[in-house]
Amino acid sequence: MNTAKTGILMIFLTALLIFVGYGLGLAFRTTGLIYVFFIIAVGVNVVSYWYSDKIVLKLYRAQEVSPAESPDLHKIVDRLVERAQIPKPRVYMIPSDAPNAFATGRDPKHAAVAVTQGIMRLLNRDELEGVLAHELSHVKNRDTMISTVVAIMAGLIMMIASVARWGFIFGGMRGGRDNAGGALGALLLMIVAPIAAMLIQFAISRSREFKADASGGTLCRNPMSLARALEKLDHATRRHRQIATPATSHLFIVNPLTKRSIMTLFSTHPATQDRVQKLTELARKFERV
Repeated sequence: MNTAKTGILMIFLTALLIFVGYGLGLAFRTTGLIYVFFIIAVGVNVVSYWYSDKIVLKLYRAQEVSPAESPDLHKIVDRLVERAQIPKPRVYMIPSDAPNAFATGRDPKHAAVAVTQGIMRLLNRDELEGVLAHELSHVKNRDTMISTVVAIMAGLIMMIASVARWGFIFGGMRGGRDNAGGALGALLLMIVAPIAAMLIQFAISRSREFKADASGGTLCRNPMSLARALEKLDHATRRHRQIATPATSHLFIVNPLTKRSIMTLFSTHPATQDRVQKLTELARKFERV
């Protein structure tokens, strides 16, 4: 997905947050809410740019690990960043048995890569290198900041919409019967807004994953190691209780939401078999070189 299309989708996401304020204003007969939500939208984008990586890492209780604490992990990262010619990101460990990984940060100079304890146990060295190559490709491609901002914006929309829906159900509607139309329209917006936010995440994320697979497979010089890792991770996510939320699921290398969740209908990741197929084709090109 090119920069222009990503920018347009980010504008839509910001506009969606503002329309949530407009909808609430209709229901409660005040125009002030749209200005409040416009300020919130601007503030979220500004804060997300500078602090979104810290917010996401704290959300998952990620702890930075030193080379002394995790020497094998750092050796892999050192080798890959040298090949990719990017600054070395901070390295974090997430205290979870669910195997997964993600990268975050506003640019390559302020990046972080995080892996769970579960992925360290599940994958062998080559497979882990494939996963880290994928994540470092996200850093090199400069889409980590976009993905984190999307996570926070979408999460805020879902949270506000959820609070508003419950408010309508238990708190009633202000303004009497003559305002019933506006209140019902706002309630409809509260239902549609989270779905729209998820679809925007879906659009931004899928092509990023394919691109990171291709550049990650090239970076680790063994596309099939990444393919095997994806198959293992896809299988493991069905057996382990996941730590992710729908708003942040697109950050991870595989969709952390299992098929038991209705949110997989809006999966932010391409099907694993499609990703493996493309990596297999890439491996064949390596063999012919």
